Amino acid sequence: MIHDELNVARKLKQEILHTDLAVVGGGLSGVCAAITAARQGIKVVLVQDRPVLGGNASSEVRLWVLGATSHMGNNNRWAREGGVIDELLVENTYRNPEGNAMIFDSILLDKVKCESNITLLLNTAVYEVSKSSEDKIESVVGFCSQNSTEYVVKAPLFCDASGDGIVGFLAGAAFRMGAESTAEFGELFAPTKEYGELLGHSLYFFSKDVGKPVNYVPPSFALQNITEIPRYKSFNTKDYGCRLWWLEYGGRLDTVHDTEAIKWELWKVVYGVWNYIKNSGNFPDAANLTLEWVGMIPGKRESRRFEGDYIMIQQDIVEQKAFDDAVAFGGWSIDLHPADGLFSEKPGCNQWHSKGIYQIPYRSLYSKNISNLFLAGRIISVSHVAFASTRVMATAAYVAQVVGVAAKICLEKGLNPRDILTNNLIGELQTGLQISGQHIPHFELKDSSDLVHSATITASSELEIIHLPESEIKKPLINSVAQLIPIEKGAQIPAISFVVYADEDTTLEVELRISIKAYNYTPDMTLEIKSIPLKKGKNDLTVQFKSVLKDTTYAFFTILKNEKVQLCYTNQRITGLLTVFNQINKAVSNYGKQTPPAEIGMDTFEFWCPQRRPEGHNLALKLSSPLNVFSAANISNGIDRPTTQPNAWVANFADTTPALTIQWKEKQTISRIDLVFDADYDHPMESVLMGHPENVMPFVIRDYKIKDGEGNIIYSKKDNYQTINTIVLPVSITTSSLVIEVNHPSATTPAAIFAVRAF
Repeated sequence: MIHDELNVARKLKQEILHTDLAVVGGGLSGVCAAITAARQGIKVVLVQDRPVLGGNASSEVRLWVLGATSHMGNNNRWAREGGVIDELLVENTYRNPEGNAMIFDSILLDKVKCESNITLLLNTAVYEVSKSSEDKIESVVGFCSQNSTEYVVKAPLFCDASGDGIVGFLAGAAFRMGAESTAEFGELFAPTKEYGELLGHSLYFFSKDVGKPVNYVPPSFALQNITEIPRYKSFNTKDYGCRLWWLEYGGRLDTVHDTEAIKWELWKVVYGVWNYIKNSGNFPDAANLTLEWVGMIPGKRESRRFEGDYIMIQQDIVEQKAFDDAVAFGGWSIDLHPADGLFSEKPGCNQWHSKGIYQIPYRSLYSKNISNLFLAGRIISVSHVAFASTRVMATAAYVAQVVGVAAKICLEKGLNPRDILTNNLIGELQTGLQISGQHIPHFELKDSSDLVHSATITASSELEIIHLPESEIKKPLINSVAQLIPIEKGAQIPAISFVVYADEDTTLEVELRISIKAYNYTPDMTLEIKSIPLKKGKNDLTVQFKSVLKDTTYAFFTILKNEKVQLCYTNQRITGLLTVFNQINKAVSNYGKQTPPAEIGMDTFEFWCPQRRPEGHNLALKLSSPLNVFSAANISNGIDRPTTQPNAWVANFADTTPALTIQWKEKQTISRIDLVFDADYDHPMESVLMGHPENVMPFVIRDYKIKDGEGNIIYSKKDNYQTINTIVLPVSITTSSLVIEVNHPSATTPAAIFAVRAF
């Protein structure tokens, strides 16, 4: 076909799409917002300007996903984010424990494509916004470079998850860039004067050993004098990928419009660094290495932040402020970087941790002046200092899930985002989030539609903790260690018996500690101290503390460092029980104790962190009276992870056929059942590079059956590995009871369930 029209203005092919919610940005935030919304039953168009999903987590950048767990380097226990982001990370750990970024790409694409309510537009960059009024967006326009098509997406609701906030910017939404002064919000970590310096971009590279010598000729643009970089001595042949997070530049530039210039500077550094490694003669172990991959786009940290009805600040994080409209949580450190990045003489980052996780309010997740615009990802309404914590991907994705549930409420009731608050619907939003797996600190799920609340719940057995038997594992006490023991309000801790081995006569220091805030895991209050003389060899010890706890909380049975002593550990791993160690994790600025300058408004405290499996065993010990904290009633208490208690039903080890029975006085009609298992919210599940010791968490129930009151099997599952199992029955059943029969995950880990819900 010949097209020979002259002087005729041509137009691009155009498609007009009508949807309920338009999500712009296909990073983890946009993905989680879109999937959550789609599962709420609403139509979503997800617009992504790249060929893959995941943003900084994708194979284009290859940064691992992290949030409140912070490489297990802080005091936030059981703090991995829930909902869709949990599902994605659990799925990735199952399919991809080695951390291959390409496989993570495929998992994100797979999860999105499985949702029939999502229309996905890849390689489509939004460049225009149309408004029906001064404060309302009508449509966005994007161009797909691969099919030369212009898409016009019309919707009543929009979500900007684009990172730079392209929709909010074009729509006229109020935003900020750079740091606020101390005077504006009273943030002591803020500068005395406002400034425009930002966190920069990073660009990573990977090397590969090909088994024979490889020469390297650098491109002409490679940085020639690598010693211009103050930290050039840190370069080596072992670090690659996002372990080189400090290859950062651009904080003094416009991190929106200067991104291409920033990328070129980073390319100069990367190729210059590789030239230095290969050709300086200082790295003989690099002879067989080749440069396998270099990022084509940099990973961005900071650009625009948009204003909602509330701007979160440093004090909200450090003081763990309570919000009536809390919808999510964060827990990464306040992590600011020098504006000059790798050219700075300063350390690559300043990470200052809070004592526990903090709430994030709904008022920070929508624009204050564009009425139908949700904010998601790193652009939410926070100060520059607070942004240093909320910006990380798992937190950003977790926050974005709120949009999916809030959008459903808005559409059903004809509302805009702010109206959820003004119409007193925040409780409905919080309930919807919790049902979908969203943990909101200090909130319990109270859903009147859940039939389990009106049932009698019994179990074939309930684990009592009285003896964690010794195994062959003995370890020297090179770091102070604490066993977390769940204790109920008003209870005295049972006498604790345990065995230690001493290389010579010495003294063992034992303490009882708790957190000043019962819901934290920072043992910042010492209740009792005991000094126990030891003889060389085996010592059978019993410690009786006199303190009575005023709150339901975890007590820290603490044994202080003594390298002359060996402790005995058990092979038993139990939901809601773990040991923590006063040790160092330099990756997150954990040096055993946080001692900030007095003037920056951060707390001084010790770090007590778990060890990654296959380490991290519980202490072997005996109690004088049993701890009864694993009752069947826990499955309906509205908390689906350990907090101040384990919050789970756990079966007895000796129970060969563990089962829960949910019994009603009258028959109930049931069409859906939710089961919440323990996929170990304490394990961070970094998505790439890191690698994991197993692909299924040891606490997860793999096999189960659900029976009705007549003993008929209505559902069975083999080889489960996910946290939440939602069972939609093909035909509703009418029954007076449900029986859930499960298998123990292993001989050393008993069956555990956090929640059962029936609708």
